[in-house]
Amino acid sequence: MSLRERLSVTEEARQPAPDAPALAAAAYQELKKSMHQTILDRIDLERLKRLTAEQFKHELALLVQRIIEDERIVLNQHERHSLVLDIQHEMLGFGPLEPLLADPGVSDILVNTCSRVYVERGGRLELTDVTFNDNAHLMKIIEKIVSRVGRRVDESSPMVDARLPDGSRVNAIIPPLAIDGPILSIRRFAVQPLTVQNLLDYRSLTPPMMEVLQALGQAKVNILISGGTGSGKTTMLNVLSGFIPAAERIVTIEDAAELQMRQPHVVRLETRPPNIEGKGEVNQRSLVRNALRMRPDRIILGEVRGPEALDMLQAMNTGHEGSLATIHSNTPRDALARLENMVGMTGLNLTPRATRQQICSAVTVVMQVSRLTDGTRKLVSLQEITGMEGDVIAMHEIFRYEQRGVAADGKVQGRFSATGVRPRFADRLRMFGAAVADSVFDPDRIFE
Repeated sequence: MSLRERLSVTEEARQPAPDAPALAAAAYQELKKSMHQTILDRIDLERLKRLTAEQFKHELALLVQRIIEDERIVLNQHERHSLVLDIQHEMLGFGPLEPLLADPGVSDILVNTCSRVYVERGGRLELTDVTFNDNAHLMKIIEKIVSRVGRRVDESSPMVDARLPDGSRVNAIIPPLAIDGPILSIRRFAVQPLTVQNLLDYRSLTPPMMEVLQALGQAKVNILISGGTGSGKTTMLNVLSGFIPAAERIVTIEDAAELQMRQPHVVRLETRPPNIEGKGEVNQRSLVRNALRMRPDRIILGEVRGPEALDMLQAMNTGHEGSLATIHSNTPRDALARLENMVGMTGLNLTPRATRQQICSAVTVVMQVSRLTDGTRKLVSLQEITGMEGDVIAMHEIFRYEQRGVAADGKVQGRFSATGVRPRFADRLRMFGAAVADSVFDPDRIFE
């Protein structure tokens, strides 16, 4: 079917009918698909490779306009503009995902096969009108994403982690593991990372809490950030890293690089999956061990999820103070239990007490961040590890957020407060010249 014949389908679809929107959308997808193939048949790819991205876009726009005129396709100005943009996205970007990737309000893009695409805005999921031609079209976009970072996805390797050029984290899983078709999840990478003032404006924490966090960063206190998926662990890690003095050498270790460090002396390391022969894998534990030989002042571990937990604890215990890490957990106490289990993955015959003593001497502060039911993210607890009581790690809560209820508009109601406990690390803060006033820990200071 020619482009002109496809246009007639589009025109018929515009006639009033109960299912007109679906027909119009399907006809437009067919028209765009056919236009794309026609362009591929006509262009000289070798010549276009020598053009800049802007020149390529210009040439592409001219070619689309020429094909529309040659085929005598009747489109209004808005339709022409949309068709040109869509073709440019197909040729140069990631197809239908491009408008979502350009929207700064979108924090997650969740593609459930070719026909349903969800996004998260303001902490809430919503269905979009974005669709792909078919699952084969979606597979091409997935392959384009993963091939740019040297990864692959096929039946022999149906799961893949990758990242976009802007650093956004991508996960894809395809048949036969995904029954209904390819599934793509994109965790957006903020172009402008959230700042201290942003967190205060969003009421994710309070000025006294921020004052303490800044002092902890300057005083080289080891911190573990705990939270669930999408709770803001990486955001909090970025903010905390901003308090590290510029003169210090920082080594970051991540599965998918997404930390945005602003210091001048930063070394970024990233894990590598096995190749097609199942060889060449470099895991986080290997990178942590290698980092110890790179003369770091601080080691920042994007997420602790396996045997590297032991190497991280040993690094914290052997002079690499002020190190930071995140961990998936629902409470600070659960975070320590998970850390203990991860140390057990090393296969060493450490007793539970010995493992807990390692944790106790390595980690000083555990922070819990959570995403509440209204989509807001808050620092709900800040606790200090104070030592061992028998075989149990003792912890004191310094700050907390208490949820009181939910308003009629769905907004969570609650308040921040200090518990009144003066932390033991206050003396260390003073020793490093980062002392905070005792009034910061006053339990009578309530922040709604």
